[in-house]
Amino acid sequence: MAKMAGNFTKDEIVSRLRAESNRSRPIYDALCGSGITAKFSARGGADLITTFNLAFYRMQGLSSMAGYLPIGDANAITLELGERYILNAVKECPVVAGVLAVDPTRNMGLFVNRLQAAGFDGVMNCPTLSLIDGKFRKDLEETGMGYYQEVEVLRDASCKGLFTKAFCTTPDEALAMAEAGVDNIIVHFGNSSGGSIGSKTVMSVDDSAHRAAAIFDALAPRHSNLIYTCHGGAIEKAEHFEALLGCEPRFDGYVGGSSAERLPVEESVSAAARAFKSVLLKKKGPI
Repeated sequence: MAKMAGNFTKDEIVSRLRAESNRSRPIYDALCGSGITAKFSARGGADLITTFNLAFYRMQGLSSMAGYLPIGDANAITLELGERYILNAVKECPVVAGVLAVDPTRNMGLFVNRLQAAGFDGVMNCPTLSLIDGKFRKDLEETGMGYYQEVEVLRDASCKGLFTKAFCTTPDEALAMAEAGVDNIIVHFGNSSGGSIGSKTVMSVDDSAHRAAAIFDALAPRHSNLIYTCHGGAIEKAEHFEALLGCEPRFDGYVGGSSAERLPVEESVSAAARAFKSVLLKKKGPI
C-alpha cells in the first residue's frame, strides 16, 4: 500500500467519521470551489472538504452543471484547485479530490498517484455518470466511458490507501461501489435547487427518502457498516436534512454543495451590499 502524502490516512478518516455518527452528530462534507469557502467550512466544523470542477464553476457564478459540458479539463481543474488553493487553506480536516474517472485522455491510475502526491487524502467520482441517463448514458457506457470506470478508479484509490466515497443514484451503482471497497456511499438526489441558479425541478424530500431506502435495503445484507451520506435535490438547509432524517433515519450525514457555499455567498454578499447602500452621506451640498 502506498504511503499517504496527505494529512490523514484512510483508517483515520473512517474512524473520525464513525466517531461523529456514534455521538449522534451528523457528518458534514463541504464541496468547495474556492480556498475561502474551504477554509471557513473547515473552521466551522466540516468533517471533510471536497473539491472538483463543478464547485469551481459554481464559485464563478455559473451553474455547477457546467462541469458536465466540454468546456474545461475537469481533472486538471481539480488538481490545480487542490495544489494552489484548497490544500494550502485547509489543515483541520481531510481534503478529497473529485475526478472524472471516464477521462479517456489520461491514465487514471497515474493521475490518482498525482493526487496522492499533491496531498489529497481521498478521491471521489465527480463529475459522475450517475447523473446522466437516457441514450446518451447508454452511448457512453457502450463506447468505453461507463460508470464501471468510476468503480475501478475508486477501487484503485482505495487499494492505494486513499479514503474513497462515491456518488450513487441506484442500488446497482451503490452495490458496485461497495464491492469495490468504497468507504462512503453518497446517495445523490440530483442538481440542487434554490438561489439564483438552482434547478427548478428537483426531487422532493419524500422521493429522496424512497431513493435512499432502496439503496439502504439493497446494501444492508453485506454493507451496513459503510458510511452513508446524501447530496443535492431539495435539501438546501439544515432543517431540510433534518426533515429527510425523519423519513429515512439511516443516514450518517450530509454533503453540501450549493448549500455549503453558493447559497450562503448569495445571501451574505447581497446583504452586505444592501447594508452599505443604506448608509446616508453626511455632506450637505456640493464640494
